[in-house]
Amino acid sequence: MSHATSPLDPYRITDEPYYEPVGHECELFSAACSHQLPLLLKGPTGCGKTRFVEHMAWRMQRPLITVSCHEDMTTSDLVGRYLLIGGETVWQDGPLTMAVRHGAICYLDEIVEARKDTTVVIHPLADNRRLLPIEKLGTLLRAPADFALVISYNPGYQSVLKELKQSTRQRFVALEFDYPQAHLEQLIIQKESGVSDEVAALLVQFAQLTRNLKGNGLEEGASTRLLVHAGRLMQSGRPATEACMAAITHALSDDPDLITAITALQESVFGAEDAQ
Repeated sequence: MSHATSPLDPYRITDEPYYEPVGHECELFSAACSHQLPLLLKGPTGCGKTRFVEHMAWRMQRPLITVSCHEDMTTSDLVGRYLLIGGETVWQDGPLTMAVRHGAICYLDEIVEARKDTTVVIHPLADNRRLLPIEKLGTLLRAPADFALVISYNPGYQSVLKELKQSTRQRFVALEFDYPQAHLEQLIIQKESGVSDEVAALLVQFAQLTRNLKGNGLEEGASTRLLVHAGRLMQSGRPATEACMAAITHALSDDPDLITAITALQESVFGAEDAQ
């Protein structure tokens, strides 16, 4: 007996994504969605924003459509376009339209990377109208109760050209993220990579030293994500300093002077005897 399929079946998360709450963010997310309020997640790269959204989508049993925004993304990339298929012109929904039409969570990651004329399309979705104008079809699509709009950005990368306009941000409930406190970050690294408590503690110590360099040459210090990468390399049998060089030091910068400085921090934590 065949079962009916939904266009959103590929976007359903069946296994629980691991996430350690740092406050009441899970409860705030649920409350915002229950009142059909859009959410803005802000915080540094690799601190867990995307994993948090995945965890909440799983917890709420909602499909999740994620869009990684970039400077060449057009409104058609989000909303949809006509395509020529088999000699016929066929309309194809974009990810935002699909989420609105079928009632999914749409997560626009790093929204400030998108062009300003592209982000304007979310404004009527992010207020009490909850409408998506589809100009090419000449229609207005009303979002169902299950639809949720979530956007994220990294305030650390803000500039005159890349900042979130007040006309956009004041439509959203904002949740601020940062790197977890040391004991919690250590637990996350252990769970995600399988390294020992002692190794996880050393990785957190190294990360905190690199984060002190932010604003002194580095745009960002080592993220929790990079620490997990290093831990996994260690678990595969690579020496600690080699794993850190590959997953953290060279991932943070290409500048020779900065690499030298980060390497010195790395060696102050892990030693230099197994460096290559």
